[in-house]
Amino acid sequence: MLSSWNSWNFGGSRQLCLHSLIPKPNRNVAVKANPKPLVSEGEDKSPASTSYSNNTTKLSTDNWTFNRTLSNLIRKNILRFFDPERDISILKGTLKPGDVIHYIFDRQSTTNISENLYQLLPTVSPMKNQYHRRCGIIGNSGILLNSSCGPEIDSYDFVIRCNLAPVEEYAGDVGRRTNLVTMNPSVVQRAFQDLASEEWRERFLQRLRGLSGSVLWIPAFMAKGGEERVEWAIRLILLHTVDVHTAFPSLRLLHAVRGYWLTNNVQIKRPTTGLLMYTMATRFCEEIHLYGFWPFPQDSQGKSVKYHYYDTLTYEYTSHASPHTMPLEFRTLSSLHRQGALRLHTGSCDVGT
Repeated sequence: MLSSWNSWNFGGSRQLCLHSLIPKPNRNVAVKANPKPLVSEGEDKSPASTSYSNNTTKLSTDNWTFNRTLSNLIRKNILRFFDPERDISILKGTLKPGDVIHYIFDRQSTTNISENLYQLLPTVSPMKNQYHRRCGIIGNSGILLNSSCGPEIDSYDFVIRCNLAPVEEYAGDVGRRTNLVTMNPSVVQRAFQDLASEEWRERFLQRLRGLSGSVLWIPAFMAKGGEERVEWAIRLILLHTVDVHTAFPSLRLLHAVRGYWLTNNVQIKRPTTGLLMYTMATRFCEEIHLYGFWPFPQDSQGKSVKYHYYDTLTYEYTSHASPHTMPLEFRTLSSLHRQGALRLHTGSCDVGT
């Protein structure tokens, strides 16, 4: 813990209203009104390139220097919209079994808080009073393959991973350390065949046991269709007393994150898990490093890059039907990299470090 970070503890009441797209700033936080946007990437009006362009996204890593002043300013402005320490999870005292929840992206559809899910709600924030000097956020792009970044990733004080991506088979490139990992309900279907057999249930449990006390972040209330998969997963966690700290994001989190980026003129449709994790990590990480963020089918040398490092899934990065705007997000993160607010790693790592 860094004692000098006491200034991070801005006050403010929790806002649960989802009726407006952009949440109102926290009025209990003393900051300037209408702050100048920190990033000005503009609206993505023209078709984004489907390949890497040295002219537009060239990243210099050799001379990168951490800009603590800008990092602190970003943290302060994000806290005007939400507090990641609180909004990382709904807490047990705020809901009870049987309560009706409206899905965030489908307000006409509802679900009920089950007894099992209620048992797994934390009583306090899993990130309460946690502050780390250097954090790594690991995306799942195939750009990580043959990168030899595993040891470097494992050296961070806190490591965040996305969608329960496998690590053991790829440890040399992606590392093993995990302190927080997300798990979209679709992962249960796509990676573990809906837990339809004993073999797949055991594979799922084996992956969870490898987390060894990490935070398992489950966005259970985003859209209708995943409630059964969430229930199957949490039943197994309870039945086998798996050592994970479950977290279920607050109902306002996605809109709050989108509101922050829209205010900074970044016209995202729906934040990807990676951008969401970066935005939240600013609350409890001083210096943030990103790996596996690469929304292009080729690398800087024109070689093919898999969408995920661990499977054969394909993806149209620029599809208008997609809920995400990955190339725009990448340009935004690249801009922050150049300004020193974060460090974006897109190449191989020095094995000697």
